[in-house]
Amino acid sequence: MTSTTTALAVPPDRGRSPWQDAWLRLRKNRLAVAGAVVVLGFALLCAFGPFFAQSYQVQNLNLGATGPGAAHWLGTDTLGRDLLSRILYGGRISLLVGLVASFVALVIGVTYGAISGYAGGATDRLMMRGVDIMFALPFTIFVILMMVFLKEPMQLLDAWLRNFDLLGVRPFANLQGVGKILLLFAAIGAVEWLTMARIVRGQVLAIKQMEYIAAARTMGVGSRRIIFRHMVPNLLGPVIVYTSLTIPAVMLLESFLSFLGLGVDAPMSSLGTLIKDGAEKMEEYWWLLVFPGGAFSLTLLSLNFLGDGLRDALDVRSSKD
Repeated sequence: MTSTTTALAVPPDRGRSPWQDAWLRLRKNRLAVAGAVVVLGFALLCAFGPFFAQSYQVQNLNLGATGPGAAHWLGTDTLGRDLLSRILYGGRISLLVGLVASFVALVIGVTYGAISGYAGGATDRLMMRGVDIMFALPFTIFVILMMVFLKEPMQLLDAWLRNFDLLGVRPFANLQGVGKILLLFAAIGAVEWLTMARIVRGQVLAIKQMEYIAAARTMGVGSRRIIFRHMVPNLLGPVIVYTSLTIPAVMLLESFLSFLGLGVDAPMSSLGTLIKDGAEKMEEYWWLLVFPGGAFSLTLLSLNFLGDGLRDALDVRSSKD
């Protein structure tokens, strides 16, 4: 009797959900965990570090470019500005561009690919031919053209934001270059959604043959509800993986645009503009290139490790159940 009572008192094993299995596999991947720690640490430094560090735009022409020391841990640039503060502020801009532009690409790509795959037939062929045409265009030139032709409207938006008056208060008066940053979001997001759309379309083509989709149709559920309530949630695995790999690609593209002089305007800076300035003076002042380049490379490497870890963790074929 006692053994029977004890057996009944032990809670049954409820098993683990696929997300719990994925979390356990991710934790076992040391490179992915290390990448997540580095990215999170750098993001926190960029978010809160500038509030405690020296101002990124205060100049000291008498000091000029000096190497790392007690007063300036990573040295100063040619205008006497603290390099550590500029790296933290530049990292904030680069991470913001990477996250927001990737989010724009995520929304457009998932919506476009899901509608194309679910519609099928002539609609699917027409929508995917549009994707093929955009793939044929050189991405970099397309982004550069957007940056050039939309530069003036973004400058007008920037001026309007700075002069915006809300009950006698100008909340954006001290913000400069907001229009240029918004243009970066739009330009990069406009070209990074194409692969996401193809991935989502392929997944939707497989999912729409499932029995629960047929049951939803039989019950009279509308197409929009089927797509966004039944299909899209089941695409989270591939979408999360590709998004995690898109962020470093977007940051790299932004740094390339900044290297060409199409990035944020001075006195603001991103890691790309800091690398550009450092490359011009690397023979005389090595720290201007080594420290921004090192921070940027370490961030990209960590993001790629994290993306690879998420891909392995969310791959159901790697489960050993």
